[in-house]
Formats: sequence, structure tokens, C-alpha cells
Amino acid sequence: MHARRSGDRSGGTTLEQAIARFLTYLTAERRASRHTVAAYRRDLEQLARFAREKAAANADHRPARARGKAPATGKAPAPGEASAPGEAPSPDEATAVDGLDVLLLRSWLGSLARTHAPASIARKVGAARALLRYLERRGEVDKNAAAQLALPKVRRPLPTFLDVDAAAEVMEIPGAETAEGLRDRAMLETLYGAGLRVSELCGLDLTHVDRRPADRAAVRVVGKGDKERIVPLGSHALAAIERYLERRDELADPTTGARDPRALFLSRRGARIGVRRVQALVQRYGALGAGRADLHPHALRHTCATHLLDGGADLRAIQKLLGHASLATTQRYTHVSIDHLLKVYDAAHPMARKRGPA
Repeated sequence: MHARRSGDRSGGTTLEQAIARFLTYLTAERRASRHTVAAYRRDLEQLARFAREKAAANADHRPARARGKAPATGKAPAPGEASAPGEAPSPDEATAVDGLDVLLLRSWLGSLARTHAPASIARKVGAARALLRYLERRGEVDKNAAAQLALPKVRRPLPTFLDVDAAAEVMEIPGAETAEGLRDRAMLETLYGAGLRVSELCGLDLTHVDRRPADRAAVRVVGKGDKERIVPLGSHALAAIERYLERRDELADPTTGARDPRALFLSRRGARIGVRRVQALVQRYGALGAGRADLHPHALRHTCATHLLDGGADLRAIQKLLGHASLATTQRYTHVSIDHLLKVYDAAHPMARKRGPA
């Protein structure tokens, strides 16, 4: 591993500087969500730390000349100047973008393999590939060294979902006596009925809901990458939202009486409800209604998609409803439906039952 000599096009850009520019690019040009940007930041900063630690460890084991001490007949390398051939790089060189060669990246993967699951490693490799692809397009590296890395095999578990009866039981749990209970029922019905992501639900404004005419009710959703889509609202979700809106004003700051004027779903103190709070509520109602303490908002989204597919909906229509960029993501639900169908067949069809001894 060695840095380019003075005059090469990297210009001494450090890995940290490159990461900062890449994250800005994701935010400003690709319009990636803050959660996506945060995930890239965590993974890439971990890579930068590893590169620094690796360089420091190498420096500790180099002879005095390689560590930058002046030999008897010469001077120490100036800051940013490349080490001589055959010498280990200085920490500054190792954190330059052109220090990210395949050997360093493989060493990083080896360290990750001891503490991370294959899915996490695959995500981190994806982050490194995206960064180096960005730098390659800008001419700051000759090639994408991360493209040479072999991804670990990742078994994607099938989406978890509720059957129709269990879903109905979960919807019925919140009480209708309080504004919070009505809000919770409306959120559950919207997550399940419209198949929203939890972040999309929390981001809904009052103006995003089109309630008239009732048979054409819909909600405008801002999804990943700030992409908008229109999602139909079923009759149950619409009715639950209307009942909640009648008492929404009761959710306000107890001291000032203030409430968020835009947010559809409010916390008990009148602020826009947060993702963590919705996750906790879904878990609670899942335990009470379906005996599923592990229920999470995304499982209700999976449930929506699976029930639509079971009801004969077209895959392309489901893809558009859920806001999936790739049809391959939506096709995962076909496996769920086939597995469910086989279980029903095995339980109900007389030719599927094992005959006892004659």
C-alpha cells in the first residue's frame, strides 16, 4: 500500500475529508434520508478509524528511518510526502484516499468477521464500494478497490406478518375513550391499511390526508429519498383517522396548550409523535392483541403487502403502493404467500395428510 507521489490527482485528500464530501453528496444531490446518511457515516468512520489504527501499528514496527527520523545523510520526509519504496506508510499516508487498497480493505473485513454478522459486513462493504465509486467518478482514485471484495453470503429472512384474524385483533386493542387511544387506533390502521414505513407515518401532516370523496380517500407520503407517492386509504383507516381528528386538539402541552399545527399524529404533549414511541406502542398492542411482543411497525407493512398478494393484487401495484424502488424487494412477499399456502394445503387437503398404518 502506498500513496501517490506529489502531483497525482488525489492531491493529498484524507479519507476523513473524502467521507465528509461523500456524505454531503448523498444529502444534497442524492437526497438520501438522514437515516441512510447516518448509516453510511457510521460505517465509513469505522473504516477510517481502522485505517488510522493500522497505520499507527505499522509505524510502531518500522525502523527509525521509516518512522520519519532523519538518517545520518538525509532529512525526514516532509508532511504529505510519500515514504520511500519498501517502507511502511506513515499514518498520514494511510488515511489518504489512495491508501484504501484491497489489502487494507480485506484486513478490515477480517477484523469485522470476528464481531459482526454477515448482513452487517455486507452493508459495510456496500458503504465502502459507494464511497470509492464516488471518488473514482471524480478521478480521485484509479479504481474501486472495494469492488474486488467478496461479499459474505447473507440469508435474508422472510418478512414476518400477521394472519388476517391476528391483525384485526391488534387493531381492536386501543380504547376509544381517550384521544391517545383514538390516535393509536388510527396509527395502527394506517400502518396496516396503507403499508407505510414508520418514518413515513410520523412524517405525515394534516394536509397530506385527502378525505374526500370517501371512496377515493388517499394520503400523500414522503418516502425514501424524499420521493412522494399517493397511497389509497381504506375505509377502516379513514374512519379511524376521522374519529381521532375530532379529539386531536386534546393532545397539547399541559403548560402552554401549544401543539404542532402541521403534524397529523401528536404525542400527548402536542409534539409530532416520534418513531421510537410508535415502535413501543406497536410492540405493546402486538403483545396484547396477538401475543406477539416482538411485533414492530414494519411487520404491519409486511402484513399489508402479504394480504394484498393473497387477495390477488398485482406485484407491480404492490410495488407502487409500498414505494419499493426494485420489484425484487416486493417479490419477497411471493415466498411468504407460497409458504403460507403450502401450510394451509398441508393442514386442510385430504391428500396432503399422512395416512396412518393400515
